[in-house]
Amino acid sequence: MDEMEEELKCPVCGSFFREPIILPCSHNICLACARNILVQTPDAESPQSSRASGSGVSDYDYLDLDKMSLYSEADSGYGSYGGFVSAPTTPCQKSPNGVRVFPPAVPQPPPQHHLLQQPGSLPPIPRNSCITCPQCHRSLILDDRGLRGFPKNRVLEGVVDRYQQSKAAALKCQLCEKSPKEATVMCEQCDVFYCDPCRLRCHPPRGPLAKHRLVPPAQGRISRRASPRKISTCTEHELENLSMYCVQCKMPVCYQCLEEGKHGTHEVKALGAMWKLHKGQLSQALNGLSDRATEAKEFLVQLRNMVQHIQENGVEFEACLVAQCDALIDALNRRKAQLLARVNKEHEHKLKVVRDQISHCTVKLRQTTGLMEYCLEVIKENDPSGFLQISDALIRRVHMTESQWGKGTLTPRMNSDFDLTLDSGPLLQTIHQLDFVQMKGTGVPAAPMLQLEECCTQNNSATLSWKQPPLSTIAVDGYILELDDGNGGQFREVYVGTETICTVDGLHFNSTYKSRVKAFNGSGVGQYSKTLIMQTSEIAWFTFDPASAHPDIMFSNDNLTVTCNSYDDRVVMGNSAFSRGVHYWEMTVDRYDNHPDPAFGVARADVLKDVMLGKDDKAWAMYVDNNRSWFMHNNSHTNRTDGGISKGGTIGVLLDFTRGILIFLINDEQQGPVAFEALEGVYYPAISLNRNVQVTLHTGLPIPDFYTPGEADPTGSVC
Repeated sequence: MDEMEEELKCPVCGSFFREPIILPCSHNICLACARNILVQTPDAESPQSSRASGSGVSDYDYLDLDKMSLYSEADSGYGSYGGFVSAPTTPCQKSPNGVRVFPPAVPQPPPQHHLLQQPGSLPPIPRNSCITCPQCHRSLILDDRGLRGFPKNRVLEGVVDRYQQSKAAALKCQLCEKSPKEATVMCEQCDVFYCDPCRLRCHPPRGPLAKHRLVPPAQGRISRRASPRKISTCTEHELENLSMYCVQCKMPVCYQCLEEGKHGTHEVKALGAMWKLHKGQLSQALNGLSDRATEAKEFLVQLRNMVQHIQENGVEFEACLVAQCDALIDALNRRKAQLLARVNKEHEHKLKVVRDQISHCTVKLRQTTGLMEYCLEVIKENDPSGFLQISDALIRRVHMTESQWGKGTLTPRMNSDFDLTLDSGPLLQTIHQLDFVQMKGTGVPAAPMLQLEECCTQNNSATLSWKQPPLSTIAVDGYILELDDGNGGQFREVYVGTETICTVDGLHFNSTYKSRVKAFNGSGVGQYSKTLIMQTSEIAWFTFDPASAHPDIMFSNDNLTVTCNSYDDRVVMGNSAFSRGVHYWEMTVDRYDNHPDPAFGVARADVLKDVMLGKDDKAWAMYVDNNRSWFMHNNSHTNRTDGGISKGGTIGVLLDFTRGILIFLINDEQQGPVAFEALEGVYYPAISLNRNVQVTLHTGLPIPDFYTPGEADPTGSVC
């Protein structure tokens, strides 16, 4: 029942209700507290304002009253509940905002006529008094009856009595205005509990009061509970008992209210019947509220269990984390031991090589020194014939020994430096990125959704973008992107990672690719997305590639024009590779000085960049001067053909993978026969040139009209 205690306390004094009254807003307040928070409005009251009846305000609703109120909570005479002014016993004072405030009452000796009043009776309330509900802050003006116009909440008073009795709380005096003292007696006739000062002041043992029976508070409480409850009377007609219930106004009324009052035309019902009906409705509502309360209690039990589970799981997870980190440390220590073993092995190998060389060199030096000393002694001999008999052999031995100390003999076979560099960067980055993965759900991920508006192809590259379905709650560790070979073949993985966008370069031109993506996590691999079909560019558009070119190559015109700052030939390649289809591109000669011989053709990615194109086996080229041209591959020169280039000339390169051939053109005419055949694999456009030449690249060109792919005459020239 401790939870109910707040329902039984007055919002003003904070103590249990004493003689509670019901305000029109349905909130309750102690009768004494209601007197303490009364304020008086200015005398110049609007003619439209009306007096409040016992049941509320007759002509205005609460909103109108709020708008009409000439005071507010800020200027109502109290700032917080507990510091209220008392009911007026002296003339009121006017505050600066025009609101009259009752000053605190000063205890006075009770006048003689007060002895004839019933204890707890109220003095008259001044005109134009107002009261504001301390809970909803609605205000109303009291009529001539004052606080007597509000009905007493006898039900709440009875509940408070029962609650206090169950708690065995000490009974308090009902007449103390501030800090009620403990009651010492109860008057059975007045039905009031008194402390000694209030009994002497309000209930002296003389006159009519001398016949009243005073009993101890505990006995009085028992007799009060045993005595029948007083029948509630009408606030409009104080002599009439409440016997009916007005359905429209939702309040009990008396017989006279039905005959003379405003309830005459309203629907009324028997008070007992409505009492039972409302009790049933309250019980039914309480059943639903009880269910919610039961659910709330079960929920609280669940939350308290969660606290315990969280603590247990926290300890378990912490132990698991420590174990995982310890495992990583152990793995790192094992790897450290392995790397140290390699270092020690390299250390021992270097020492062995150097020591062997020292031993070999020491033996050889001893032999050389012995031979030198012997020869010196021979030279000292004075016998010519004897000297000549051995001199030739000695000379040969000296020369042979000298040759043994030739180039490389006096060079260390081993470097003292350790050519080992520990690449710890990726591991450190991984450690820095080590974090928890928030698992939002269990199971394999759902199939990703391709974002078609962001998927595109450019030249021979394809960009794909995807995302997880919006309602997916399964965590994703990464994605796998797959493409086929552009010719209806098998799918192959081209990307595995956590990103949701990927660009695939190096695809075949004029090819149709199928792509799909799937997600994976610790539980497994999810379903594939829908298959997306993408078409690469039909014609190749490319430029020269600064990234793979020799440093001496100079670029301009958005990497379409190149020259060189060296007199030696330097190689530059295109930024696109070909492995399928038929491709044609041209280069115009912008500058041609001193009759150099630039080379044009195709090459592998690892071609030599500091020699003429075609010198190694990674390039297939035609080099040409101002009079003639040659085909060259692996430094083999073939098919010398008359006809050279000059400033303004055009060199064309036609690469046909359908037949595996390479053809060259000068000024739109085929230069010589088919240059190379049986070409397979991946090739880059390439040229080599020196500082005397500058050329500009032209791509995206159609196949020359004279050429029909797939047809060639026996001589090797193109039909």
